[in-house]
Amino acid sequence: MSGKRRKRRRRRTGRLALGIGCMLLSAGAFAAVIYFSNAGRDEAEQEGASQQTKEDSATREEETKTQESEIDQKLEGLTLQEKIAQMFMITPDALTGVQGTWNPGEVTETAYKERPVGGLIMMENNLVSQDQIKTWNDTITGFSKEVVGVEPFLSVDEEGGTVARIAGNAALGIENVGNMSEIGASGDSQKAYDAGETIGTYLKELGFNMDFAPMADVWTNQENTVAQYRAFGSDPETVSEMVSEAIKGFHSQGIYTVAKHFPGHGGTSGDSHEGTVYLNSTKEELESCEFLPFQAAIDADTEFVMVGHISLPNILEDDTPASLSEEVVTEMLRNDLGFDGIVITDAMNMGAITNDYTSAEAAVQAVQAGVDMILMPQNFEDAYQGILSAVNSGTISEDRIDESVRRILEVKMGESGESAS
Repeated sequence: MSGKRRKRRRRRTGRLALGIGCMLLSAGAFAAVIYFSNAGRDEAEQEGASQQTKEDSATREEETKTQESEIDQKLEGLTLQEKIAQMFMITPDALTGVQGTWNPGEVTETAYKERPVGGLIMMENNLVSQDQIKTWNDTITGFSKEVVGVEPFLSVDEEGGTVARIAGNAALGIENVGNMSEIGASGDSQKAYDAGETIGTYLKELGFNMDFAPMADVWTNQENTVAQYRAFGSDPETVSEMVSEAIKGFHSQGIYTVAKHFPGHGGTSGDSHEGTVYLNSTKEELESCEFLPFQAAIDADTEFVMVGHISLPNILEDDTPASLSEEVVTEMLRNDLGFDGIVITDAMNMGAITNDYTSAEAAVQAVQAGVDMILMPQNFEDAYQGILSAVNSGTISEDRIDESVRRILEVKMGESGESAS
């Protein structure tokens, strides 16, 4: 090949290389432009998002401060007697002194204005018809707003299955969702959500805002017939998932939930309706089993946790029921599990309480343990007067009463999770 041809090829190769280099450089420059352009846009978007986050945070903080201020004002405006009354959840019969109270007339109005309790729970003999229930709930709400300026907790025991005050009453014509044991056995947590949503829908329609459900007990003692059909099962992880979804279902309809019966009734022997019941688990065993569904309920923003009348011989020094034990209520439930909602006792007219305590003694000891609300004392007036006397004597401080009433007002006056009213 001649020298001219070699030079020409080198020049063509050089121009090709230069052309490719320019193309690469141009592409690189273009990419760089795009990169810096996108980077600038991303930075601007990030700054905008950051600013929006700050504004949202500031708005939430302002709303929280406003709500806290409103709660403070409401708390300051209540008398000691009204605050103590707010700490009770009783039946219509206990309020009026009349068996089978169902018509919210003058007797009910007078009784409520004298003792404006925090909530009422309806039993079988208070449930006549759907219209009657709606009228009752609407009227009691009016009484409460007039006297203390907040809505009452309007509740019923409606787990589904064997415990269904509404669906179990043929006169009301509402279908029962069935036993929770069957839902748990299916392994499908969507069914637990659906059950909560279904129950919540008809309770909301009837004017209720609270349900004593779901049951968070793990059925570990096969001889325990109390929990056999009511519990979601014997596997703590399955029960935890079911409880969490059920709560979400209730909350979707604006119904407050009560996870029960802490520290766990599924492994007990005996029936607390009749007398002392024992759970022989150690603290470590509770933490690996019974506590798990309650932790799931707390994580799902349950407004209430019910503490049962369960004795823990391997943990406590005596037979004190969990509902009256500071170690259980404050140390375990509050501190260990981190629950800052409303702690309510199981019904205080059960044999596990009435066999060993007067209504006044049990109410005072429950408050000292850290309980916020007393459910169905055997004698409401004695229990009420017992707490009032304890405050007047200095046995219980008014600050301690305020602590519980503040939790009650936080739920009544604010939003909790998805719960709407």
